[in-house]
Amino acid sequence: MNFPYQVPESKKIRLIINTDAKNEADDQYAIAHALLTPRFNITGIIAAHFGTRIDTSMEESFKEIKKVLQLMDMDNDISVYEGAKAAMTDELTPTSSAGSDLIVREAMKDGELPLYVIFLGPLTDLAAAYLQEPRIADRMTAVWIGGGPYPEGAGEFNLENDIAAANVVFRSPIPLWQVPQNVYKMLRVSLAELAVRVRPHGEIGRYLFEQLVEFNMHPDHSPRWPKGEMWMLGDSPAVSLLIDDQEFDYDMVTAPHITSDMLYEPQEIDRKIRVYRSVDARFTLEDMYAKLELFNASSKKGG
Repeated sequence: MNFPYQVPESKKIRLIINTDAKNEADDQYAIAHALLTPRFNITGIIAAHFGTRIDTSMEESFKEIKKVLQLMDMDNDISVYEGAKAAMTDELTPTSSAGSDLIVREAMKDGELPLYVIFLGPLTDLAAAYLQEPRIADRMTAVWIGGGPYPEGAGEFNLENDIAAANVVFRSPIPLWQVPQNVYKMLRVSLAELAVRVRPHGEIGRYLFEQLVEFNMHPDHSPRWPKGEMWMLGDSPAVSLLIDDQEFDYDMVTAPHITSDMLYEPQEIDRKIRVYRSVDARFTLEDMYAKLELFNASSKKGG
């Protein structure tokens, strides 16, 4: 990439992306956005499962990540790792994988840039990594797109796919930034907007738009979702909050216990997590649009 600016080395971070990329159509936008962000030194992408709807969900996510990398001509630059194939069976038994091993390995490195891991699906691989090696807790920060609104909680897809893992992480001392459902839904875009701002920008822009339109037309969708002419790029705040953490837009909340019906229960523990109450949709989307345009221009110039 030949962007017209650089990021000072002292401002950079290491990043691992954990994504259930083939679940629907917005993870791909967050992956591409992260790959085009100069502040990030991406040390790997982990393919996550997305519940029991598809037995091979993790494998499908793995293939989708590889496809995005190939379209961006980065498949030789970024390693992709398999995460857990399914949710944890209980809160004590880690579902270890190459993905959880990566988190442990990167967290335990000395003398490196700060490590962040973003989770665009369930927290399975983070819980496994922590149970494998609890010392990672003070050597990394996790950002999770998931969970219902506060204070009560509610049914939410990423949480539903591994409640046990979420409880492990919520009890742990791992620094956690949570972007709950009511907040990540602020990233609303129209298909017309994506057609104008994303589709024209090279192979990756065309693919991001077309795969979303294809998913939008799936005949099995309910009348209520998708709505037909809009989408929520709900995973994208995990990227933009690592560019600007919006220091006045979150609360420090005592981590709740999560019930089997995904409600929040108070816990008598000294454990605070960062819970966002808003995200800047304009900043997030415009940064992504600009980087896609700069990347496409740079690719044309290089060719």
